[in-house]
Amino acid sequence: MTLTESMTPRERVMNALAGLPVDRTPVANPTNVATVELMDMVDAPFPDACRDPELAARLAATGHTELGFDAIMPYFTIIQESAALGCEMQWEEKDNWPTVRMANPIWKGVEDIHIPPGFLEHPDNITITRSISLLKEEFGDDVAIIGKTMGPWTLAYHVFGVETFLLMTVDDPDMTMRCLDELKEISVLFGQAQIDAGADALTFPDHATGDLVSGEYYRRFLLEIHKEMESRLDVPLILHICGNTLDRMPYIAQTGMAAFHFDSKNDPQAAMDAVDGGINLVGNINNPETLYARGPAEVREEVWKCLDAGVQLVAPECAIPLATKLENLLEIPRAVKEWHAGRD
Repeated sequence: MTLTESMTPRERVMNALAGLPVDRTPVANPTNVATVELMDMVDAPFPDACRDPELAARLAATGHTELGFDAIMPYFTIIQESAALGCEMQWEEKDNWPTVRMANPIWKGVEDIHIPPGFLEHPDNITITRSISLLKEEFGDDVAIIGKTMGPWTLAYHVFGVETFLLMTVDDPDMTMRCLDELKEISVLFGQAQIDAGADALTFPDHATGDLVSGEYYRRFLLEIHKEMESRLDVPLILHICGNTLDRMPYIAQTGMAAFHFDSKNDPQAAMDAVDGGINLVGNINNPETLYARGPAEVREEVWKCLDAGVQLVAPECAIPLATKLENLLEIPRAVKEWHAGRD
């Protein structure tokens, strides 16, 4: 049976984020689906595609033109703002992710936090805003363009160092909150710049992961900030947190954000039960085991498990391994369409 589609990809994604009816479940991309194979296909390799707007747009577009996803994401990493803030960077090569060298943090406390002059004009930030504008020019209102702005918890890891910041949360919770309150202004500034450039929605990664902090920490330090972000950034926000997050999903459901992009460490049905209709879910196809190391049959099984649970948007759980096989990524939208066709 062939599935009949009546919506554009953008309409499908935006309706799903708003909790409105869709013709089928959208296949979104809140983080990254670029691979080395796609880089070679359009001659837009890392790290250049992370630092050049035209290359970023060209590589990001393949998520729709080559893979058939309903959304395009041109911010492949989590470090553009941190580069613009002055963090020491390791840009790596085509087959590896750029990273922040957190062994040499740039700040020690709240008194150091500041937004440098020309922050939005820094080349690594311009790469994102200009690539969004280019994609909007190319795809118009046909495909959803998703930007990304780092949350204050993630920024704190980069500017203070992970260990230093986590010790701060124990030793000086008041200082921690003051730091987060200052850092959130960077999240808003860069997020708004992407909205102005044409982003339809924003991914909001804030890596208070289940591997490092508790659900109670999320409630204590981030819940109110995330509510504030939802009110200040006037597009749908997709919160992203890695790891086992079932213990904080009931809190996440209170943020007012449009969706939560969740990790494969969380069973889809358990996640749906945990949010209890309070927020849409995006996810959660496993990266290292399924998309990287297995085949289309296993991908289809995970996609259908999400759909059976009622997950509102299907996507890989996080930025995919750069050597992921295209056949496995192509299977995601194919499996979604087969699942829906079998139920029409």
